[in-house]
Amino acid sequence: MDDCLFCRIVRKELPADILYEDDKVLAFKDINPVAPHHLLIIPKEHIPSINEATPEHEETLGRMFTVAAKITRELGIDQQGYRAVVNTGKAAGQVVFHMHMHVVGGRKLTWPPG
Repeated sequence: MDDCLFCRIVRKELPADILYEDDKVLAFKDINPVAPHHLLIIPKEHIPSINEATPEHEETLGRMFTVAAKITRELGIDQQGYRAVVNTGKAAGQVVFHMHMHVVGGRKLTWPPG
């Protein structure tokens, strides 16, 4: 998608504070953090939301979770706890329609979130 914000970050057309990158996923710091640690993990392939996920995406979607575990260990928040969230659709708060996982931690999180 030429005009997708996250696709443009994947193509390095827009800057991002990248924490991790491989052939399937990219992880970078959120530009509007809601906690001391707030990152986004995205598939490099344009998948608009969970609704468009197919069996062919299973490796990539699984990688998003293993990357979350790796980065939270590196940040030192794996033991204290963090939240991994994928918003799907406007009513759920999805703003960029390129699937992404928010990983939020570094402070006590409340429930329900909003």
